[in-house]
Amino acid sequence: MVEDSRTKRADGAIKQRVQRWIVCGSVLLMGGKFLAFAWTNSVGILTDALESIVNVVAGFISLYSLYKAAQPKDDDHPFGHGKIELISASIEGLLIAGAGGVIIYEGIRRLFTPSVVERLDIGIALVAAAGAINYLLGWYSIRQGKRYDSIALVAGGKHLQSDTYSSIGLVVGLILLYVTRIGWIDSALALIFGVIIVWTGIKILRETIANLTDEADRSYLDRMLATVSRNTRAEWIDVHNLKMIKYGSDVYVDCDLTLPWYYTIKQGHDACDELKRVILAEFSERAQFSIHSDPCNEEHCPHCAVEGCAYRREPFHAPLVYTLKELTESDEQRKEEL
Repeated sequence: MVEDSRTKRADGAIKQRVQRWIVCGSVLLMGGKFLAFAWTNSVGILTDALESIVNVVAGFISLYSLYKAAQPKDDDHPFGHGKIELISASIEGLLIAGAGGVIIYEGIRRLFTPSVVERLDIGIALVAAAGAINYLLGWYSIRQGKRYDSIALVAGGKHLQSDTYSSIGLVVGLILLYVTRIGWIDSALALIFGVIIVWTGIKILRETIANLTDEADRSYLDRMLATVSRNTRAEWIDVHNLKMIKYGSDVYVDCDLTLPWYYTIKQGHDACDELKRVILAEFSERAQFSIHSDPCNEEHCPHCAVEGCAYRREPFHAPLVYTLKELTESDEQRKEEL
């Protein structure tokens, strides 16, 4: 437990350091984009600059959430503080969607009251450079977020990379504006990328709401199914009633394990420990467990591979083939289907 706590603190410190670098980079990029807008008076560049404000605010919120998420469990938070990362990502989604709305409004307004766009060559160069840096920051954030299982870092990285994609389109549009001098192209760019930014915010919100409401994560369940199927033991007659909940970087596993009814308490405890060991090999130290052991009955005999059982009522036919349905159903659900 001491080693586990040290590992979590070290991971938390690394995630905070990554986020600090991203925040510093976002502040510099925001300054560069507003400088480009001041030089060009382009509403298209203004859209990029406004979203940079969101990047900076969201970056500070993420940094705070990572600091809180790294705090150890306490009496008021027995499962830790990991879910604050989801709240941070939700706020970021709201900010992104709000910024997109402001950008759409500004684009529509300038369709009717167009302004003179100047020094586009400098603006194009600054936007292109900022987009490239944003992509590298986003790639780094996503990479570290996946490595340390941080939804806040992954959400922030996806946001930065979506900003890069919009910057690419913006550069293309600004080049067209520079060549053609058709004024409405600037406003059209703002409308297009405003919609893209709103959609990015909605996608982040959908993902974080799913996690906040403890929606089942199919990818984690598939990994668990593969792990149990690949490493099954003879005395594991049935693994069922599986539930997996994420709290930040931690995964909480709750399941029932059916064992031979005549096992001693020690034998049952050892079998549960072996199941934990197998799962930990797949999910690392971030998995925590609650395993309930059930006694077998004669209906399990055809799938029970325990050799030399003196109480067998039916001959062994074949081991149980696990599916997600078999793995996640409770005893009550199974009885209802009979």
